[in-house]
Amino acid sequence: MKGKILVSKFWTKIFSLGKAEAITIFPFIFLRRKVLKTDPILLNHERIHLLQALELLVLPFYVWYILEFFVRYIQHQNFFKAYKHISFEKEAYANQSNSDYLKERKLWSFWRYV
Repeated sequence: MKGKILVSKFWTKIFSLGKAEAITIFPFIFLRRKVLKTDPILLNHERIHLLQALELLVLPFYVWYILEFFVRYIQHQNFFKAYKHISFEKEAYANQSNSDYLKERKLWSFWRYV
C-alpha cells in the first residue's frame, strides 16, 4: 500500500504535536515539507505504518499506538524515548532502509518488537 501523500506543515504539526516531519493517518501520509516526497527511507517508514494499521483494521492500530506510547512514557519519563520504544516504531525504524521489506514482510511482524 502506497498511501496518499499530502504535504501540509499545518496538519503534520497538528497530528504529531509538532514533533514529526511526517505522520501516517490511514490512508494518508502527511509530510511537513515537499522535499520529503523524494525521501525513500522516510516514505518506506510511513508505508510500514500503513500496513500495520491495515492489518489491525485501522482504528485498533491507533488505539494501541497511543496506549503503548503512554505505557512507554511512564517507563522512560521521556517523550522521545517513549516514541522510539513503541513496537510499531521499532519495526518501522528497523526496516525503513530495506526497500523490499513491504514485499517480504509477514503478517503481524510488529509482534516481534512488542
